Amino acid sequence: MSQDNRLFTILMVDDDPDDRLLFKEACEEVRLRNPLEFLENGEQLVDYLKRRGAYANLEGTPYPGIILLDLNMPLKDGREALEEIKNDSELRHIPIIVLTTSKDEDDILSSYGLGASSYIVKPISLDRLMRVVNSIGEYWVQIVEVPAAERSSEGLDDEE
Repeated sequence: MSQDNRLFTILMVDDDPDDRLLFKEACEEVRLRNPLEFLENGEQLVDYLKRRGAYANLEGTPYPGIILLDLNMPLKDGREALEEIKNDSELRHIPIIVLTTSKDEDDILSSYGLGASSYIVKPISLDRLMRVVNSIGEYWVQIVEVPAAERSSEGLDDEE
């Protein structure tokens, strides 16, 4: 399969630095070549997407192709950020995958109700995380089409 338009940015929003590092390592292990960016809370996420405050310099750059969102974070949690993004007509098309430790049925139902594209419980081992990352790569990078206007054409190569 051609990699044309498939190297969109994956944005992970998680307040735990160990989880961010493990995700980065898992992406490297499974050779997921999409650029990764990391934020620490929902407040940063909304500012990043709305290109305001510390992220005003991103005006005119593509949005991430997918967002991996933790639910339990300080300042603005994932639920609040998810709701705000899905209520914004310019942002609601961005797929958001909830990636959290919560197995609570209420969290699962409310996340889907707010517009989450998927809900994944964080695996606790690197091996299982690599399987999740590989599955995310196969599904969201190789199979699913993300909105063309939001795809970055930078850094593409024809490997695979």
